[in-house]
Amino acid sequence: MKKQMYEKAGQELVKALKKRYFDAYYAQDKTEALKLALELIPKDHSVSWGGSYTIDELGLKEALAERGNILIDREKANNAEEKNKLVHEALGCGTFLMSANAISADGKIVNIDGTGNRVAALIYGPKSVLVVAGMNKVRPDIDCAIKRARNTAAPMNSQRFPSSKRPCYFTGKCSDCLCEDSICAQMVITRLCKPAGRIKVIIVGEDMGM
Repeated sequence: MKKQMYEKAGQELVKALKKRYFDAYYAQDKTEALKLALELIPKDHSVSWGGSYTIDELGLKEALAERGNILIDREKANNAEEKNKLVHEALGCGTFLMSANAISADGKIVNIDGTGNRVAALIYGPKSVLVVAGMNKVRPDIDCAIKRARNTAAPMNSQRFPSSKRPCYFTGKCSDCLCEDSICAQMVITRLCKPAGRIKVIIVGEDMGM
């Protein structure tokens, strides 16, 4: 029943995303999503990404490395200076990989960031952006999507980065804090894709990521 519900709602979401000029697709499961992602990413593109459990779940990075794409991986940096250089280099890559913190049923994509490198790449820079999101991230309207991003995705992501100051690290819920290491410094709502088709979205009929 859940699979059928996801497929019906997912197909409607794809239509809504296309109306907003996103290049959108529905994949029934992770296997289909991985195959589709590889078809959408040119073999000659350099590829980078923002931190995303969804992308990790797909095994997409490994598949791209095996295929021969050039990967810009900040985690392989030897020091902070080199890592910062790779983060900036990623803004000019061929395809940038990421997920979404939430998506409204009418096709608006919501993301929250701490430093902003992920949303910066979404907005401008890389030739193409590929967003992969499970149906668990879809909400009926933009207000509910923002609530999910702030009160579900952000507190869960906070657990990845230990903090002595960030309230959500201890409480597991958003406190609308003003601490200096907040992971919610930037909130971006992408309501239209410009130029048309630059952002490709794969909606997966499974629960994925945070």
